[in-house]
Amino acid sequence: MNVLEALKKAEARLAAVPDPRLDAEYLLAHTLKMPRLNLLLEKQRVLTPGEEAAFEALTARREKREPLQYILGSQPFMGFSFKTDPRALIPRNDTEILCEEALRLLKAGQRVLDLCTGSGALAIAVKKLCPGAEVTGSDLSPDALSLARENAARLEAEVRFVQGDLLAPFSGEQFDMILCNPPYIPDSLRGTMQEELSWEPDSAFFAGADGLSFYRRIAREAPAHLKAGAPLILEIGDDQFEAVKTLLRPAFSGIALLHDLNGRPRCVRAERKRYDL
Repeated sequence: MNVLEALKKAEARLAAVPDPRLDAEYLLAHTLKMPRLNLLLEKQRVLTPGEEAAFEALTARREKREPLQYILGSQPFMGFSFKTDPRALIPRNDTEILCEEALRLLKAGQRVLDLCTGSGALAIAVKKLCPGAEVTGSDLSPDALSLARENAARLEAEVRFVQGDLLAPFSGEQFDMILCNPPYIPDSLRGTMQEELSWEPDSAFFAGADGLSFYRRIAREAPAHLKAGAPLILEIGDDQFEAVKTLLRPAFSGIALLHDLNGRPRCVRAERKRYDL
């Protein structure tokens, strides 16, 4: 079986996934240890029996709707490759707008806290792209933090990681910026989302009856941990801006909505009001 035949066979087998041809190409390129675009140049190459068996095994995993990023073991974010596995949420390209906004406002020497850090992608990317910043990432999940530490070590990023429930571990600490991509899916949507999402940790998605439970806590707890005028940047769901804005208004000013590259509402940026709480 050559490359072209293998791709056609896998594409037919993956007909139920969102983009079967593209996924087949990524899986075969991974099997053959070559860039995906090189497949076009080697479409008549005959696979060895070992390569056929390995490609078959990867295709079987994807057929069961295991996320492609878990099968490949990595996902790009802000130009860096992050290890991915079921310990943490897969980094999404849509979250890059949050990172870009943080980097726009950040200055060397400032202290940044990334809450719900997961795989560490946001905290590590900020540190790599603003080396002079002092970056901390925190998460409630020890499993997620173990993955974040592995990613930091692989990418040689000096990030402090702390285990704990949101801001609880940071008594007496203040930061120049707080970032967070929290869970924000209402519990009522359990079981209704794309099958691939069931492989990722539930705790990274669901946030109470209305999806706002983390925003309520952040709005209440973050002001004591931010310097006056310091920014808070949060990822939100498509229809959550007005609700999050209402939660933030008592302690924050300059509340603004940011859209991702697809034009969808993606982040809220606000500043801690300039008075002592």
